[in-house]
Amino acid sequence: MTRIALGLEYAGDAFCGWQSQAHGRTVQDVLEAALGTIAAERVRLHCAGRTDAGVHASAQVVHFDTNARRPTTAWVRGVNALLPAAVVVRWATEVDDDFHARFLATERRYRYILHNAPTRPAMLAGRVGWFHPPLDEARMAQAVDCLLGWHDFSSFRAAGCQSKTPVRLMHEASVRRQGDYLLFDFRANGFLHHMIRNLVGALVYVGKGRYPVGWMRELLEARDRTRAAPTFAPDGLYLCGVSYPPRWPLPNDGRIIALPQLPLV
Repeated sequence: MTRIALGLEYAGDAFCGWQSQAHGRTVQDVLEAALGTIAAERVRLHCAGRTDAGVHASAQVVHFDTNARRPTTAWVRGVNALLPAAVVVRWATEVDDDFHARFLATERRYRYILHNAPTRPAMLAGRVGWFHPPLDEARMAQAVDCLLGWHDFSSFRAAGCQSKTPVRLMHEASVRRQGDYLLFDFRANGFLHHMIRNLVGALVYVGKGRYPVGWMRELLEARDRTRAAPTFAPDGLYLCGVSYPPRWPLPNDGRIIALPQLPLV
């Protein structure tokens, strides 16, 4: 069999998440159907990071095995012709059977885009988060520094998270303003279920002055989800980077990064 890796982009508000479900339309469902048509056989996908309903991806990586022999263009242009407009295959490449999109990823990168203005966005509805009271980005930028390094992120972990350990290595965590928008960037060796949305929710509490800057460190050390802020909306969250060792013929030597940029329209 041949193993094929694909790079994907999709708008999460058009789907019920990544993972196949009996009760909903998911990215995995529509992509496996399109790939199966081109391959003339059933195809099963494995992704770098499962995204929830409403969460977008500008740099998702997946792989599948197939008995079919097709030119690379078939896995890109042919599949895209069968996909809905909200998802697209950006590239395809054949890889060795020791490649695994999820288990061999060394880093993942997420960006959350938050519209901070008195009225909700219309043109970007579903593509950015929204919070109407003014937020102090300097306070949030200071608060996020404590997240760098190895930590137990239990305070920012969903109750249903299935990860074996809550410990992660955070390489990058930053907050900056661009006009009426706040950009939250996180890069780590892995993330827990709802971890980014829970971090953003807590940082918003700091930014609006409800808690002091030091509250983020208190939450981190408490390892108690009940003490943190509610989970923030999925609308502005993007999986925008996945990295692999440079041993496979992946774009950019395995650093698959596509940061969503403002303006989005």
